[in-house]
Amino acid sequence: MENKDKMKLANDGLPEHEKPLFCDARPQTYKPLGKYVEKFLNWARANSLWILGYGTGCGAIELRPLMTARFDMFRWGLAPRPTPRQAGVFVIGGYMSVKTLKRVIRSYEQMQGPKFVIALGSCTINGGMYWDSYNTINRLDHYLPVDIYITGCMPRPEALIAGFNKLKAMIKAQQTDGQNEYARNFDWYKANQKKIVKDWNMPDYNW
Repeated sequence: MENKDKMKLANDGLPEHEKPLFCDARPQTYKPLGKYVEKFLNWARANSLWILGYGTGCGAIELRPLMTARFDMFRWGLAPRPTPRQAGVFVIGGYMSVKTLKRVIRSYEQMQGPKFVIALGSCTINGGMYWDSYNTINRLDHYLPVDIYITGCMPRPEALIAGFNKLKAMIKAQQTDGQNEYARNFDWYKANQKKIVKDWNMPDYNW
């Protein structure tokens, strides 16, 4: 009980009735349920990818054609979802600024695990044409773990499908460990995040 209490965070500065509304514990690693059970679960996860799309401008425009009859994303087991709580794949497209990074981090931490991240487009990966802007984040993987990079400006729908198929193969092979990496290196990720985001505009973390 003592160790469990040490993991709890106080959410200082919040009224008592608001403290339960915000996370008060560090992220935990996901532990496989057994060789054959996990193999079946990964097969099911890989064939049912629920997507949370976060586009910051032109970055998300190529996701729309995937829903049309020509590409029909649903036949690949892909389905868009409206909230982080319902999604397992976080597709981040477009340039990342200080303002958008804050919201991307919040969205990622609200997703239930196992969860996976796809960086879509050159701007998301290295800043693209905005790489030398004062307000652009050039290394998303310094703030969140990334499982798949899809390059291009912008990548065509065929490239997106190839990226999703690669992610599916990695899930089945148990090669997607981003969620556990985030939990194990949480202090490093959080330190990097706080160097960029100075004002969370909501109760800050206490770690």
